[in-house]
Amino acid sequence: MSGVTGLESLAKGLREGAQALGLELSDVQRQQLLDFLQLLQKWNKVYNLTAVRDPQEMLTHHLLDSLAAVAPLRRHLDGLVGQGTGARLLDVGSGGGLPGVVFAICCPQLQVHCVDTVAKKAAFIQQAAASLRLSNLRGLHARVETLDGPYDVVSCRAFASLADFTQWSRTAIGTNGVWLAMKGRHPQEEMAALPASVQVFHVEQIAVPGLDAERCIVWMRPI
Repeated sequence: MSGVTGLESLAKGLREGAQALGLELSDVQRQQLLDFLQLLQKWNKVYNLTAVRDPQEMLTHHLLDSLAAVAPLRRHLDGLVGQGTGARLLDVGSGGGLPGVVFAICCPQLQVHCVDTVAKKAAFIQQAAASLRLSNLRGLHARVETLDGPYDVVSCRAFASLADFTQWSRTAIGTNGVWLAMKGRHPQEEMAALPASVQVFHVEQIAVPGLDAERCIVWMRPI
C-alpha cells in the first residue's frame, strides 16, 4: 500500500472502526492515531517493534484492538471520584505503545506512562510523545518491579499471565487502583491461578471491528 490511496483507506478504516465501537473521537485524535500508525511503521523497519508489517493489519490488529478498550477505560475514569483529571495509568510491557499511546491520545486527561525493559521501545514512546505533541505520555525504560506508584490503572496487552502481571506490578498500583488486562479468550485457568490478594471483579467481553477473534478485558483489584 502506498500513496494517498493507502492513507485514505486507513483513515476510512479508522473512522468506521471507531464508529462500530461507539467511540467518539475528535478530528485531532483521529489524525494523531493515523500519525502514530505511520510512526510505528517507520520505526518498525529499524527497531522491530511489532511482527505485523502490513498497514491494514496494523490498523486492525493493533490500533482497533487497542481502541476497543478505550470506552471501558473512559467509563472507569468517569467513575473515579475527584479523579476526572490527573489520573495516572501505567502500561506494562508496552512495546510499540499498544495500548498505552492509544490511551494517551483518547484520554487526554490521563497521565500515561509506558514501561518496557527494552531501551529502544521506551525511546520510541518518547519519540511518539514528542512527534504527536502528547504532554501526557512518557516512556520509561525500567523493569516494572522497580517502579513505585501510585497508579490508578495498571494495564497490559498480551503481556504475561495474570498472576505474573499482578505480582510484578504490585508496588506500582495504588490502594484503590485497578488492573486492566487485555486478553484473548476468557482466561479461566489464569484467573484460577491468581493469589487470594487479587480479586477479579469483572471480565468484559470486547469486539474488535474487522477481527474475527475473541477478546476480553480482565478487571482486577488488590485486596
